Amino acid sequence: MKIAINSIGFDADKKLIEFINKKVGKLATFYEKIIDSEVFLSLDNNTTGKNKISKIKIDIPGETLFAEKEAVSFEEATDLSVEALRRQLKKHKEKERE
Repeated sequence: MKIAINSIGFDADKKLIEFINKKVGKLATFYEKIIDSEVFLSLDNNTTGKNKISKIKIDIPGETLFAEKEAVSFEEATDLSVEALRRQLKKHKEKERE
C-alpha cells in the first residue's frame, strides 16, 4: 500500500512521518485490498488545545473511505483517524461477505 503524507503549512519531522506510516500501514492487516492512502496534517487556528488535524483518505476497490480527527497532538489525531477507518473497513468487509 502506498502512503502519501502531506503536511499543510509546516514541515513534518521524520519521527512523525515514521509514526504515521506505521499506524496507517497497519490498516492493511484489516483489509488487504487497500490500493493507496493519503494523509493530510494541518493546524487549526483555534485557541483551544485541540488544534492538530489529521485527515486520512483510503482508496479501496469501488469506494473511498475518509476520516478526520482533531486532537492535542498529531499522533493522537492520527490514532483516532486510523481507529475510525478500521471500523469503516470492518463494516465494508462485512458487507462484502453478505
